Amino acid sequence: MSTVDEPKTTSERRVRPSGRDAKRAARAARAAASVPYITRALPRFEVLGEEGLSLIENNADTILEEIGLNFREDPEALQIWKSSGADVDGERVRFPRGLCRALVQKTAPREFIQHARNPARSVHIGGDATVFAPAYGSPFIHNLDEGRRYARIEDFRNFV
Repeated sequence: MSTVDEPKTTSERRVRPSGRDAKRAARAARAAASVPYITRALPRFEVLGEEGLSLIENNADTILEEIGLNFREDPEALQIWKSSGADVDGERVRFPRGLCRALVQKTAPREFIQHARNPARSVHIGGDATVFAPAYGSPFIHNLDEGRRYARIEDFRNFV
């Protein structure tokens, strides 16, 4: 038993953790808990039947055919849509009924792997995999020079 006057030995001293140690531990815990995607283990629950899905697709085709979409400041995209059979009027593109579905079925794979620089972080997209990822960015930008305007890819790059 030690008295008040005796100094404590090194083994008896309690080392106070530093901020660096805490940050290192937090990084290690975060790396261990990182899951690139969730694999669905439960059976799918269909919210809508075939009739509901057909109604949504029919309404989407009506909007794409009658109203269309604007492709701002992208002449290359307008040319690609024109060569694919869409009706291009200035920056407005209208799609014949069924064109978008046909293009998706013909060109987009049902499942694929998004490869990361670190192969351990590659992500399986589609099938039973659910992936959460950040979206592009703001649809509008407001600045003192131009006021409110549509965002451009340069705005996204500046933000990032």
